[in-house]
Amino acid sequence: MAEHVLPGAPPVALTLRRSGRARRISLRISQLDGRVTLTLPAGVKEAEALAFAASKAEWIRGHLDNRPDEMPVEIGASLPIEGAEHRIVSTTGRRVVQRDGALGVPEDAAGRRLQAWLKGLSRDRLVAASDHYADRLGRSYKRITLRDTRSRWGSCTSDGGLMFSWRLILAPPKVLRYVAAHEVAHLAEMNHSPKFWATVERLYGPCDSERRWLRREGATLHRYKF
Repeated sequence: MAEHVLPGAPPVALTLRRSGRARRISLRISQLDGRVTLTLPAGVKEAEALAFAASKAEWIRGHLDNRPDEMPVEIGASLPIEGAEHRIVSTTGRRVVQRDGALGVPEDAAGRRLQAWLKGLSRDRLVAASDHYADRLGRSYKRITLRDTRSRWGSCTSDGGLMFSWRLILAPPKVLRYVAAHEVAHLAEMNHSPKFWATVERLYGPCDSERRWLRREGATLHRYKF
């Protein structure tokens, strides 16, 4: 990969990536972190790709302007926990305290302590949901790993390892449970065939609204900077 800058106001960082399977230049803007990636076929020169990006400059900046603003996690800010907004307030002691729509946290390390607390809460909820759906499926998983992923909310490996984004704890509970059911269903069907979706529905139930929520609101979960 190569890094370039699209000149203008403001300048935009570009990542150039070559792909042997690409047939034409393509442009992608991540809705999660705003990264702009140009994919080039093997024989295309970088200058041609940069000229293509320059021709799309107005479109690129328009999309970047419409991304959710970043929100630093600090005293006085708000943060959704299981879909419900909580006000971050200063408190004595070293533990995070959740009470009456507020999150009490030591002022000198609010972001770091909240992130650790959220990861623990996320693990509790995801383990409980995964255990529930794995029991219904009659399959067992090998492990659960939490990450701060940018491209997916969960995954399932061929040896039965489940991975989830810990930021799912910020979403409504039904969304977290749907993602858990989705990945557990892959223990039986490592694809997205009609049989797979029938398995998801058997484990979880209808999931169209949860899938729409993730498409519509999922990127906002990455706006919170700890």
